[in-house]
Parts: sequence; structure tokens; C-alpha cells
Amino acid sequence: MKSPLLALPGAVPAEGADEGVAAHYGDIFREQRNLSQGTGFVDLSHRGVVTVSGADRLSWLHLLLTQHVSGLEPQHATEALVLSPNGHVEHALYLVDDGTTTWAHVEPGTQGALVAYLESMKFFYRVEVADATADYAVVHLPAGSTGSVEGAAAVRELPHGRDLFVPRAELAELAAGYGPAAGVWAYEALRIEGHRPRLGFETDHRTIPHEVDWLSTAVHLQKGCYRGQETVARVHNLGRPPRRLVFLHLDGTEETLPPHGTEVRLASDPDGRSLGFVTSSARHHELGPIALAIVKRNVPVDAVLLAGTVPGTQDVIVPQ
Repeated sequence: MKSPLLALPGAVPAEGADEGVAAHYGDIFREQRNLSQGTGFVDLSHRGVVTVSGADRLSWLHLLLTQHVSGLEPQHATEALVLSPNGHVEHALYLVDDGTTTWAHVEPGTQGALVAYLESMKFFYRVEVADATADYAVVHLPAGSTGSVEGAAAVRELPHGRDLFVPRAELAELAAGYGPAAGVWAYEALRIEGHRPRLGFETDHRTIPHEVDWLSTAVHLQKGCYRGQETVARVHNLGRPPRRLVFLHLDGTEETLPPHGTEVRLASDPDGRSLGFVTSSARHHELGPIALAIVKRNVPVDAVLLAGTVPGTQDVIVPQ
């Protein structure tokens, strides 16, 4: 779904998973600095929007999701996952409830499969599930923004900013009051800096929540049963995840960034076996080139790694 904000001056369309919105508007570092200083907004209107309404919505979602949402207070933002029976991550939902409806935004193109799964689990519960992507768009305002949330159908208040669900037909009009536009490249650089995993980037078909630190934000370890809960409990109580997410400070002398999927090896053994892969990378306005990567759990935390041909030192996100 192509955003009308691609008509703004300087807009360069994003590709791949973020197709449909702007990668940048001509100055990626200025856009990052603006967001870091609480100015501007990011067009995330390519993301899917799913709503759940009905008297049983929270108790019903509580049975299906990794998060404790049965008593979710209105306007309180949270994250949750849908797992496979074996505990692998299938969906990531970014939620808020407005007192009558639970709103979630999800990765672009995943809303159809999520709605189909939710519909299959309705049984006799008083819930209505809808793919609202055609009617509502997501906009992100950074922390400290003075942009008005008037006109938004729902708002997720977060430490790093606000996610607004706005009527898609009013996106261009409302965005004019949010300040200068920043592209998804700027948003991604700050996401990587904040160690926030993204479905389809930091995850693959084998990912369990422990590996990418979703236990701290999207999983409630004391709640009752849900699909995949046995794996979550077993790994948490009896073992350690086979892989772990790391943050990489990359060598700034290299001209290119290692793309998603680039193999990671020990810098001391560049011809050795692969230890993992780069999940996301970006050029940060202060830190320079940075990346997230998934590596085997037993990789020494002080080891210098090689992302393709680019050396990088680790910051620990998930302990060994």
C-alpha cells in the first residue's frame, strides 16, 4: 500500500519489507538527529493493523498470546507474541487497548495470516477480529515530540516515543502537523541502537523468544498456558537458548554495510565456521556503522567478530 507521504519533497522509496513508505527524505543523519531530539515523525503506514473488539477480547487474547493481557489497562502499551506449538516465534504484536477495542500493529504483510489464526481460535468467545490496514495507518512520533495526537484512533505511549493509529484517509493532513518527516532508515538506526528486535529481521523459522531478549518485553513468565509455553518455560528454567542477539560496533573504515543474512565469524579465524548472521545494520549519526546479529550462545562475549569482511566488537544483549 503506497503512502501518500511519498509525495513529500525529497522522498526516496524504501525497498524490501518496508516498501510503500520513504527510506529517507534526503538527509538520513539529519533525520536521525531530529528523531533523537524529539522532532518530526516516521511514516509507518505500510505496517499491518489488526483490531479485536468484543466483551471477551482481553481474556481471549490472554489465552493466545505470550503477554499477560487479561487485565490490560486502557491506553497501556505492551508487546506480545504468537508462538508455534514448538515455541518458535510466528507473530509479533504491538498492542494498546482503548477500553473497547484492542489495537495492534504488525509487520507488513503478516496481518492476513495473523487474522486467519485469530479467527480460527474464536470458538464461542464474544470477539470480533478485523484487518483494519485499509482504514488505519501507523505513524511514529519520537520521545519528546510536541506533535498533537488529536485525530488518532489509538495511541501507544512508549519510552522511545508514541505509535499513533490514524485514519488512513487523513494521513497526509495529520502528518503536516507532526513536523519534519524522517524515513524508515532513520527509524531503523535508532531501533538497532535500542536493541529492539524485529520479526523477520532478528528472527527466522527457529527463533525462540529468549534468543532476542523478547522475554523482557513481550513474554510474561508467570501467566498461564498458551501455545508454545512449554518451550518458553523449559528453556527459561532448565537451560539456555542455543543462540543470542548481540549488538555490533562495526569498523567505520568500510564503505558498505553487511546486509541481512551476512555470515558472522571470528575475526581471529576468518576462514572458520560460521557462528551466526547479521540481522540488521545501519549508519548511526553518532555511533557510526552498527548492526544486530544472531550468534551461537557460546561465542566469547569479548571476541571481535567479522560480519562478512567488516570487523565488529560486541555489546551483550542476551547473556551467555
